[in-house]
Amino acid sequence: MALLTRECDYGVRTIRALADGEKKTVGEICKIEDIPFQYTYKISKKLEHAGLLRSLRGRGGGYQLAKSLDTFTLFDIVIAIDERLFLNECLDKNKPCPRHTGDDPCAVHLELERLQNLLIAELQSKTIQEVMSQEIEVPIAPESDAEEPSIVAAV
Repeated sequence: MALLTRECDYGVRTIRALADGEKKTVGEICKIEDIPFQYTYKISKKLEHAGLLRSLRGRGGGYQLAKSLDTFTLFDIVIAIDERLFLNECLDKNKPCPRHTGDDPCAVHLELERLQNLLIAELQSKTIQEVMSQEIEVPIAPESDAEEPSIVAAV
């Protein structure tokens, strides 16, 4: 089960491909980030509609960032692609959960709502510039005889 959709992943990767500020064609974005062509055009349109990308038309056209990387977050990309983020369908107010009512609140619903709020806060906590410039310790599963090693990977 994936929490974020494949399109959200491709949206983040599209932004990463354009992070240098240069204009790139859909084909170049696909090649840089290994994204299937059929997704990239659709995702680029969504990111453009959200004001994150700018479309350059005509000969030599393509896409480039419309905003500085220090002005938007992972959450902005997710919302541009999927419009809403729910851990579970029952959290969507447009699809009321019959087990969670004002008179009879559901403990599971309340916990999922709490976790969703934490996730949203974390997705909003760093700009894309901060995310892309940080180094993260990525734990590696320990080998049978080895201690718990970790590596540092640049994002």
